Amino acid sequence: MNEEDLKIDAIDRRILTFLQREGSLSQRELAEKVGLSQNACWRRLQRLQETGVLKGSQAAVDLPALGLDLTVFVMIRTRHHSKEWAESFRKHVEKLPEVVDFYRIGGDWDYLLKVVTRGMRGYDAFYQKLITDFDFSTVTGFFSMEGIMQNSPTDLTRL
Repeated sequence: MNEEDLKIDAIDRRILTFLQREGSLSQRELAEKVGLSQNACWRRLQRLQETGVLKGSQAAVDLPALGLDLTVFVMIRTRHHSKEWAESFRKHVEKLPEVVDFYRIGGDWDYLLKVVTRGMRGYDAFYQKLITDFDFSTVTGFFSMEGIMQNSPTDLTRL
């Protein structure tokens, strides 16, 4: 379903933009910010949820404050490209709690994982779990020194 089928307008974009910035806004506060009555705002929220445009809400957690102080972007190249292998690998990665983002990508690499863990020992333990029972051509990690811009909300009113 594309945006035209959903009939997303400027007010819907404003609602989504405000919710990305502050998901805990009350309906009243959100309605005021976008210039709608509470009922009209509620109806739009319901439609955005029913169509799957709005998918739940999440709290932003400071992972380093919990001791998860190492972020690694893991690049994987494989010789296996069958649908069965890819599904098996997806299921394997989904069981690894250190993985916070997982992508199949184009170009020289096949997969990109964003991993958060407790220091280098935590990463090594993760790495051993990752490669167990999987034959990869290459696995490499890029270690983040500083998170400059993370989980940035998209200003949908400007797109």
